[in-house]
Amino acid sequence: MSGQQPLLVMAAGGTGGHMFPAQALAEVMLSRGWRVKLSTDARGARYTGAFPDGVEIEQVSSATFARGGLLAKALVPFRIAGGVVSMALRMLRDRPDVVIGFGGYPSIPALSAATLLRLPRLIHEQNGVLGRVNQIFSKRVTMVACGTWPTELPEGVEGIHVGNPVRGAVMERAGAPYIPPGYYPMSILVIGGSQGARILSDVVPPAIAALPMEAINLLRISHQARGEDEERVSQFYLEHAINADVQPFFDDVPERMAEAQVVISRSGASSVADISVIGRPAILIPYKHATGDHQHVNAQALTEAGAAIRIPESRLTVESMSDAILSILDNPQGAEQMSRAALSVARPDAATDLANIIENLAADQHRKGAGDEGSGT
Repeated sequence: MSGQQPLLVMAAGGTGGHMFPAQALAEVMLSRGWRVKLSTDARGARYTGAFPDGVEIEQVSSATFARGGLLAKALVPFRIAGGVVSMALRMLRDRPDVVIGFGGYPSIPALSAATLLRLPRLIHEQNGVLGRVNQIFSKRVTMVACGTWPTELPEGVEGIHVGNPVRGAVMERAGAPYIPPGYYPMSILVIGGSQGARILSDVVPPAIAALPMEAINLLRISHQARGEDEERVSQFYLEHAINADVQPFFDDVPERMAEAQVVISRSGASSVADISVIGRPAILIPYKHATGDHQHVNAQALTEAGAAIRIPESRLTVESMSDAILSILDNPQGAEQMSRAALSVARPDAATDLANIIENLAADQHRKGAGDEGSGT
């Protein structure tokens, strides 16, 4: 590569599931002297507050066939085409060394432009089932990096298992000592993915209220609820004398997770990665409408290792949740074993491994370019 700083263009959008691994990779690439540009949409931009200052953020208008009326849907191909042309012109100017897509519609312009310009490009799929955009590009990229293993891939496409990169704030608490349940203050963390989850706000508070009073008196709950559910969830905990902090978004999830005796969560890829790397007993409720039921697949490794209790939405009741919580709180030795089991399936080096792949792709491209110049082509 030239004396200039190498440039990585990342494209990700929509949810924390796409944005958190992008943030983790950006942290590593910046530390290695790379320039990093992020292309995202308005929804993804909400998660950029915690990104390192060095990341150059460009907001693209996201076009999706899933929302809007007939006219909006008819205009989507034109908006995408406009985005691709604009991105290709930008890449001709910036000459990125590698382009990576993490999924979501904002990945389309960047990966399409990189394909047109034949730049080294890869996708990172967080879930065990490819998302729609990654499905489209899986046969058009140099490499498919997988966060969950095994990942269902189209015929003829090979993936490499790197795991899901976790942010520096999670890495700082990797394998943090676990305090098993006992007769002292304890914490439960309730997270419904980056969007919060209504079903957890409906079921978890009454499930905790159904616990024996001696357990309730020792508990502090951190509950992430959607904005529209925040007041009623707070009110319920207050009326049942349960010590709870209810917010739509916690910006210190890793800290709260490290302090928790139990984590109750959706099984989004990033949440599962954080739980594994920090190492906490979990109760996982896969989102039943997830594409290809990928949240069920995401929970597989933790469940099979004995680190998590997985409750399908079809079997989720106040009683089943209360029983699951009690089975962990009543068994300190078992809870400690669950914590160790979570660590056994963690991939704490995922961001580093992904960064190595990117540097190797850039080096291969540079060697090819030098070879072309040397041969006079």
